[in-house]
Amino acid sequence: MLGTRVDTAVETAVEVADLRFAYPDGVQALRGVNLTVRRGEKVALLGPNGAGKSTLLLHLNGILRGKGQVRIAGVPLRPDNLAQVRAQVGLVFENPDDQLFSPTVLEDVAYGPLYMGLPHEEVLERARRALAQVGMAGFDERPPHHLSLGQKKRVAIATVLAMEPAILALDEPTAGLDPGARRELIHLLRRLPQTMIVSTHDIPLVRDLLPRTVVMDAGIIVADGETPAILADAALLAAHGLDVF
Repeated sequence: MLGTRVDTAVETAVEVADLRFAYPDGVQALRGVNLTVRRGEKVALLGPNGAGKSTLLLHLNGILRGKGQVRIAGVPLRPDNLAQVRAQVGLVFENPDDQLFSPTVLEDVAYGPLYMGLPHEEVLERARRALAQVGMAGFDERPPHHLSLGQKKRVAIATVLAMEPAILALDEPTAGLDPGARRELIHLLRRLPQTMIVSTHDIPLVRDLLPRTVVMDAGIIVADGETPAILADAALLAAHGLDVF
């Protein structure tokens, strides 16, 4: 029913059961994925290109809808509660230009709370607080397309933080960043308290930030465990196109 609330006290943040999805061209991207993430966990999604990582993330807030079930804090994701559940899952795309479209940084970050129907003063308060969280206070009136890639990525994260989600789903957050911007972004992610699911090829990021690692290949989960154990399994990683350095 409309108005469904997500209970953030539920210990399980994300439950995916037998999730299957095929793109219109017939590519079977997910082939029965089962995954449970507890509240507060920081989880890496590793795997080669085409493994299904991004497709899985896009199911967590209903951008894609496959066969199977997705639950957020115990609430099944359905068309009639999509907006309420989606507000709890902040999805950050690999390319921030896919997320930033307004004339100014503040307008971009305020868009989500404004869409939620919040009062104007609360919208501005949330937007400015989110920008401060990501180290972008004072950039309110800057056009997003004038920012560096690292700054754009931080603003993209602010757009979802302004909605105060319980869960962050990040797709390749460090891709394309120079070493300095990468370090800044990792420090930012380390400070955030949300449950976090991160699709990445950045093995040092996984090692430093994400205690649990899930390996995907060909639309299924092939391994799931503590990050040090997964990264120490050279045969597993080599079999699925991953290099540890």
